[in-house]
Amino acid sequence: MSTFQELGLNEDLLNAINDLGFVTPSEVQQKAIPVLLEEERDLVALAQTGTGKTAAFGFPMLQKINIKSRTTQGLILSPTRELCLQITNELKLYGKYCKGLNVVAIYGGASVTEQANQIKKGAQIVVATPGRMKDMISRKLVDISKIEYSVLDEADEMLNMGFYEDITDILAHTPMEKSTWLFSATMPKEVASIAKKFMYDPLEITVGNRNESTNQVSHEYYVVNGRDRYLALKRLADANPDIFSVVFCRTKRDTQRVAEKLVEDGYNAGALHGDLSQNQRDLVMKAFRNNQIQMLVATDVAARGIDVDDITHVINYQLPDEIETYTHRSGRTGRAGKTGVSMVIVAKSEVRKIKSIERIIKKQFQKKDIPSGMEICEVQLMSLANKVHNTEVNHEIDPYLDSINDLFEDTNKEELIKKFFSVEFTRFFNYYKDSKDLTVSESGESHSRERSSDDVRYFINVGRKDGYDWMSLKDFLKAILELGRDDVFKVDVKDSFSFFNTEKALQEKVLSFFTDFKYNGRFVNVEITENRGRSGGGKRDRKRGRRNRDEQPRGERRSRRSKDSGRRGASGSKKNRRSASDRPRRSRRK
Repeated sequence: MSTFQELGLNEDLLNAINDLGFVTPSEVQQKAIPVLLEEERDLVALAQTGTGKTAAFGFPMLQKINIKSRTTQGLILSPTRELCLQITNELKLYGKYCKGLNVVAIYGGASVTEQANQIKKGAQIVVATPGRMKDMISRKLVDISKIEYSVLDEADEMLNMGFYEDITDILAHTPMEKSTWLFSATMPKEVASIAKKFMYDPLEITVGNRNESTNQVSHEYYVVNGRDRYLALKRLADANPDIFSVVFCRTKRDTQRVAEKLVEDGYNAGALHGDLSQNQRDLVMKAFRNNQIQMLVATDVAARGIDVDDITHVINYQLPDEIETYTHRSGRTGRAGKTGVSMVIVAKSEVRKIKSIERIIKKQFQKKDIPSGMEICEVQLMSLANKVHNTEVNHEIDPYLDSINDLFEDTNKEELIKKFFSVEFTRFFNYYKDSKDLTVSESGESHSRERSSDDVRYFINVGRKDGYDWMSLKDFLKAILELGRDDVFKVDVKDSFSFFNTEKALQEKVLSFFTDFKYNGRFVNVEITENRGRSGGGKRDRKRGRRNRDEQPRGERRSRRSKDSGRRGASGSKKNRRSASDRPRRSRRK
């Protein structure tokens, strides 16, 4: 079926479709809409994000409900506030010619009383997040006992977010004879389980293969040292001057930190995560949709409501904990028939995850090197040249041309071009002229050699007896030193002492911080050891019951030299270190 008219939709919906400029139904719409219009049955639809799933269930529901009735007949559950609002707004657009239609959004972060009042006015369709919906049912503020259609949108994401019990409780208040439509990008066993429990003989339709990524998106990965992750992100942005992207982080803290650093470095960036108020999230999304933000740094949960068709890149600053989540991330780009790129920044230890993702999405990743400084300078220069070449002349400058011509009277064309483009080129050249190569080899041998030359290994006088394991000690060190998640590594915890590594550039910061440092009433001592590798690190000599000599702090091996003396001998030079944010201010684009 090549047109919406052929799908069996009524005139009111077809008029709205014409106003929206929809021409050809997507594959999931072609497969789902005729079935849902003709039959009263359960349906499982597997399709990638951005393939038009909202219209696939929205049009049939709008056509089948009784608009003249004030009874709630349709319930749509979605994982996040953003997606809830998005679905509500789209249904209102689809039903703009359906007189008397009332679609109400129920979500956290807004007034319960106001939402309840909207429902009392007569809401034929309720779109809700599971948590708020369960709350309103318990307060008897909404009645879903007579609904005829229920939709679980982004079902896999709702289950990943821990909404299984909420969904179970909500559906328990609905009639058995309703039709349930489940839409999901992936089909993990949890989704299959909920389909089996709440649906009767569902028809399954699949667009592409299960869990497979869309063909509109290409996949790339870049291997860097963990400490260079942020520098790599900036280079990828600089190498794509017209980037309009979503940058994914795993935690709210990392999301905020990365966004703030990007803004400090002159990028048009913003953060989107669960700690923001609803008003703050709305403002960020409005700026992003208006292209005032070019790099939106987001958590997976917050990004579920992003519905922007022009996103050029998805950048995985950190891989998700659940591999299936990668499918949702990459689905943010390559939408509405456009192409997109999904980039992954990984440390060497994470490369194996790329292979796992390839098996799930059935697509191959292309390994690429982080662009060099000179490559970025060339890209930026040619981007500016193309913009200048394609710029329409604003004749409002005509009155000032005589003064400008006088200023450049003795400047020939070639020199003028050089001067003009040097304004932009020089900023990037000065920043990148001495920049290092960020790409590292996947070979364990070469990577190990590089690590050992740059690492510093420390002794610290806390261990298991103080309640630490390797993870909690690593988190403790990162928190008090205000370091990134990859800045502390090779943590080895013993009974009463431990060892850890940082890059050499952080040596002075670590040692100075722990000078006369007290924690919970006791001094915490940190000193440098000479063995920087993990093998043998901190192992006790089983025959003699003592630590290896190579892992003993210098202060113990050298006649108990004073701590300050040992630190002076170990302190590194600042000359060759460069701050991650020591770059020219990037001109903000409007």
